[in-house]
Amino acid sequence: MNAQNLSRRVMLQGLGCSVAMPWLESAQVWGGESTVTKTKSPQRFACMFIGDGISPPHWWSKGDGAAMELGDSLQSLAPFKEKLNVINGLFNQHGSGGHAKCTGNILSGADLKRGREILGGVSMDQKLARHFADETFVPSLVLGCEQPVSGFHESQYSMVYASHISWRNPSSPIPIELYPSLAFDSLFGTKASKLQASILDHVLEQANDLKRQVSNSDRVKIDEYLTSVRETERRLEKLEKQQDKSPATPNLQRPDAGQPQDFREYARLMSDMIALAFQTDRSRIATLLMSRDLSGQVYPFLDIRDDHHSYSHSNTGREYQSIVKCHVEQYAYLIRRLSEMQEGDATVLDNSCLMFVSEHWNAHNGRRVPCILAGGLGGALKTGRSLDYLQAGNENRKLCSLYLSIMDRMGLELPEFGDATERLSGV
Repeated sequence: MNAQNLSRRVMLQGLGCSVAMPWLESAQVWGGESTVTKTKSPQRFACMFIGDGISPPHWWSKGDGAAMELGDSLQSLAPFKEKLNVINGLFNQHGSGGHAKCTGNILSGADLKRGREILGGVSMDQKLARHFADETFVPSLVLGCEQPVSGFHESQYSMVYASHISWRNPSSPIPIELYPSLAFDSLFGTKASKLQASILDHVLEQANDLKRQVSNSDRVKIDEYLTSVRETERRLEKLEKQQDKSPATPNLQRPDAGQPQDFREYARLMSDMIALAFQTDRSRIATLLMSRDLSGQVYPFLDIRDDHHSYSHSNTGREYQSIVKCHVEQYAYLIRRLSEMQEGDATVLDNSCLMFVSEHWNAHNGRRVPCILAGGLGGALKTGRSLDYLQAGNENRKLCSLYLSIMDRMGLELPEFGDATERLSGV
């Protein structure tokens, strides 16, 4: 292979110690500045999920662009109005029938099977993961902030459905990674039993060599990336020390940083993993289940006593509004992280699609699904809009039609998906 035709992927694989760098505009670096060319930025997709629905009176948007108005639940998204699509009235045909069934098909639209046999459909994130499998180190990140549960719901649907949104095949969900440090290890190949040695100690010399051979803007990008890795790693090490001091820390076979007790810290650490994965192009697909269906999460920092699910039955009340608003704030955190990562003339956010979704609006069914998108997939997706499909008719407001539209724009064109054969009009 000619040195000037070396791709970014081949170049980084050849550096040896699993160096993970941000996406660089310098695809040809070995001949100095004069040989620098620009390549197309990668596209990414992430889904952040909240179980048990939202607080309807506070979930709305009006208008477009900078003039967009947002309900109280969405106020943390105000700085990013021009990067959003707030979508009202989407319909998940097979998402009705109680708690467990609503969640298990949120990314597949499959008609789930009741009883002991687990049978649903492949989720759209895993369709995309397979599409990009040859281009990334980790096909997808499947993360969670709440432990999956087993058994059966009173509707006779398995609680496996209630605990997983990412499915590799109709009968097998992707195991959820609950530990931020292990997610970090999966991305960067950390071999130590604990985060005792910084990954930067392994790659710094090689990264500095690379900096001398790329464009000036890429040198700045590499410096920003190394700083980002160091900052995240320090947070993990600090959390690990706190866990080690606690007598309740479980004696795991492989000690790790544990699971933060504060939901906000937990969700943001997981969001940091997604941000690093996207920034380095180690993975282009991610899901984060912040709370599962029938969630038992508690939020003492919100000054409320009972669990998440209990408050969902009064989803117009102050307590549940506080819970929903807190989840949207974590979504805003990830949006901000990606918006601060420069990528050529745009940002990582501009080249991504970040979806926030819940399994139902109210009444425990998917006949109206709350959904927000952030980012424009490198210009393939128009942003800054309030889109309303509630009165369009069920055939014209399918959630899976939205998924077909997103996958189209990411280079994966399918004749059908879930219950849809048509793309969502107006997206």
